[in-house]
Amino acid sequence: MSDVRRRPRHVWAKLLLLAMVCYFLVPVWWLVVASTKDAPGLFAGSGALWFSGFHLFDNLGDLFTFNNGEYLRWLGNSVLYALAGGVGCTIVSVLAGYGFAKFDFRGRGVVFALVLGSVMVPLTALVIPTFVMMSNVGLTDTIWAVILPSLLSPFAVYLMRVYAAVSVPDELLDAARIDGAGELRTFLRVSLPLMRPGVVTVLLLSVVSTWNNYFLPLTMLSSSKLYPLTVGIGLWSQLASSNNGGGQSLWNLIIVGSLVSIIPLVIAFLTLQRYWRGGLAVGSLK
Repeated sequence: MSDVRRRPRHVWAKLLLLAMVCYFLVPVWWLVVASTKDAPGLFAGSGALWFSGFHLFDNLGDLFTFNNGEYLRWLGNSVLYALAGGVGCTIVSVLAGYGFAKFDFRGRGVVFALVLGSVMVPLTALVIPTFVMMSNVGLTDTIWAVILPSLLSPFAVYLMRVYAAVSVPDELLDAARIDGAGELRTFLRVSLPLMRPGVVTVLLLSVVSTWNNYFLPLTMLSSSKLYPLTVGIGLWSQLASSNNGGGQSLWNLIIVGSLVSIIPLVIAFLTLQRYWRGGLAVGSLK
């Protein structure tokens, strides 16, 4: 009787999961299908979710050669901003979170409360003050105007503080100090391996956030040579809407460019997910 009663609940749960998978994958499927169509095929009005001709390689060729290959330049800028901003944000967040979790210093509660409160502030509300600061030091329209603000993430600091407090036992740190290890060696050899899943999580979140950032580089940069993909594709969208593509339809380039822009993020997730599993397994064994 218990198996008979349990089975319908499992069926409904599976149907719910299937509906959620379809909800998230249908836009990706549309992007893949639309990337294989030429400009007239995009506006044919039928078969939006299925193939009609296969022009993917032609679209890729046009994408990488349009306007002297500016898409490749934007792609390189996005990689630079994401790696520099993501790795730098991870280093700052790990050190700050570990310090809040494992060191007792005067004003720790007040400072952490300020960090936690800043999580509630929308990032877009900070862009204009950040622009004024960068303008005063002469860093606007440079790569540093995008990288430096990306190094600070209150949510990442909060996440690492919580993870360090839970995953790194104080007794283990005391044992390392008794054995003569300094604070730096204790952090690198004892604490950091235990925090690996949290570090990878912050790294991925920081890289994705910097990669998808639109408003900050749009405000800070005026030279199209420094644009990331988000701003560059937005520029193409404006040109396409105003029929100012120089006699060439840009919509197929916008679609295939959007498809190419998500491939590095997919690769990053598939590559780094094994560190989650490995780190969780090590933590469970210890």
